[in-house]
Amino acid sequence: QVQLVESGGGLVQPGGSLRLSCAASGRIFSITTMGWYRQAPGKERELVAAITSGGSTTDVKGRFTISRDNAKNRVYLQMNSLKPEDTAVYYCNALIATMPGPLLNYWGQGTQVTVSS
Repeated sequence: QVQLVESGGGLVQPGGSLRLSCAASGRIFSITTMGWYRQAPGKERELVAAITSGGSTTDVKGRFTISRDNAKNRVYLQMNSLKPEDTAVYYCNALIATMPGPLLNYWGQGTQVTVSS
C-alpha cells in the first residue's frame, strides 16, 4: 500500500512564504511525475506544479517552485509572495508503480493553506 503525506500548510500573511512537503511511502517500485494541486472552496481542483523523475518541471504558478528528492521519495513546493487567492487545500499527487508494470495515480489527504492578515 502506498501513502502520500503532506505537511507544511498553515496560516500566513499576504506576501509571506510557505514550504510544503510530501513524502511517499509504502511498497514503491518507481515514481514518475509528482505534483501539487490545489482546490479552493467552490472551485475545481487545479494543477499548481509538477516535476518528473528527471527534474523537468511544469510551474503553472510563477511565484511557486517545485523540487524533489528522488532518494527520499519526497516532493516540495516553495510558495513565495503568497496572496489571499492562494488560499486552498493543497494536495500532493504522484504516479507510482508498486511493481514493474502500470503506474497508478495517488493522492495525499491535503494540507490547508490560508493566506490572510
